[in-house]
Amino acid sequence: MSYQYAILPNGIRIIHRQTTSAVAHCGVAIDAGTRDELPEENGLAHFIEHLIFKGTKNRKAFHILSRLENVGGDLNAYTSKEETFIHASFLTKYYDRTLELFADILSNSTFPEKEIKKEKDVVLDEINSYKDSPADLIFDEFEELIFNGHPVGNSILGTPETVKSFQRNSILNFVKRNYVANRMVVASVGNIDFNRLVALIELYFKIPKSDNQNYKRIAFEQYTPTTKIVFKSNFQVHCILGTIAYPFKNKKRTILALLNNILGGPGMNTRLNLNIRERYGYCYNIESHYQPFSDTGYFNIYLGTDNGYLDKSIQLIFKELKALKETKLGDLQLHRSKQQIIGQLAISLESKLNEMISIGKSHLFFDEVDTFEKIVEKVENVTASELMEVANEIFIPEKFSRLTYLPKD
Repeated sequence: MSYQYAILPNGIRIIHRQTTSAVAHCGVAIDAGTRDELPEENGLAHFIEHLIFKGTKNRKAFHILSRLENVGGDLNAYTSKEETFIHASFLTKYYDRTLELFADILSNSTFPEKEIKKEKDVVLDEINSYKDSPADLIFDEFEELIFNGHPVGNSILGTPETVKSFQRNSILNFVKRNYVANRMVVASVGNIDFNRLVALIELYFKIPKSDNQNYKRIAFEQYTPTTKIVFKSNFQVHCILGTIAYPFKNKKRTILALLNNILGGPGMNTRLNLNIRERYGYCYNIESHYQPFSDTGYFNIYLGTDNGYLDKSIQLIFKELKALKETKLGDLQLHRSKQQIIGQLAISLESKLNEMISIGKSHLFFDEVDTFEKIVEKVENVTASELMEVANEIFIPEKFSRLTYLPKD
């Protein structure tokens, strides 16, 4: 597995992997997300992602959606804290059609007033439905808690107040500031010659560079551990505890990712699941997550339980964290843990759509993206001593914040 790279004169970066598949996957990653919003713009990046398929100078919404769907393709997009990603899956022979559509959407979107009004209602419904799901909402509110007042902690959806306030001018200003060539990556995984791919992108993507070549995000520097209890109308107790962790470019990121996988990753054989859920039955679900950003990151543990088991569960969580800080993994344990995360990654990358999105996002932050083989090498090189070292750096109880949703009655 190897990737090919190019940079256009206007600053757009390109990453591609050649395949022999009849189906191709291509997308545009834009280095603009929730944390790039001004205070009064909270939710605007996500709102724009809703609107970019609603009409351009050349096409109405129906024609945008039909352009790929008429030939069996699929067009989609998502917004995160640090990027917006427009992507498509299609038969290989439709690269030309897809790239022209991407360029039209990014350069010529008109954001019609009637569509703005409709999408406000759609997003407000989305916000309200999110509030009805405490197991999802608590993750957003935990980010707000630990990144107190910083843009990286803001909700991707925004608030009802900010969404209602959005005007066409604010949308155009955000796009002008952020949808610029030197903050874009075109990612591709498909059966197309690389030179032809570059030529097509250069033909269609007449997007200007930013006037602000030295754009930098506001750094997050002041973390204060905080505990907060919220009473809600739900039967279950939801709790998240966690702390600040390494950013994308930190060399210890791989070590913490492996440590997280051992502790409470996606498998059912994690320490938290086996020793708290399975052994004692204290939790309905318990899991841990590590989320790196460009210049910061955080680690958290989520559990859903009954009120009577909350304190016992948290005691057992810190017992597991203490064990990882004080006891080295044996050779067999370490080997199994590495094989598990390598297997999970391989299965994830079996989806070429996932691979395309992954390399596009990574290329926003890194000049070169690690191949699967390189990632495996990094995982294999992790030692038991390094896992203990990182556990002692991150799993410090005094530095943990906690957010708990308790039933009102």
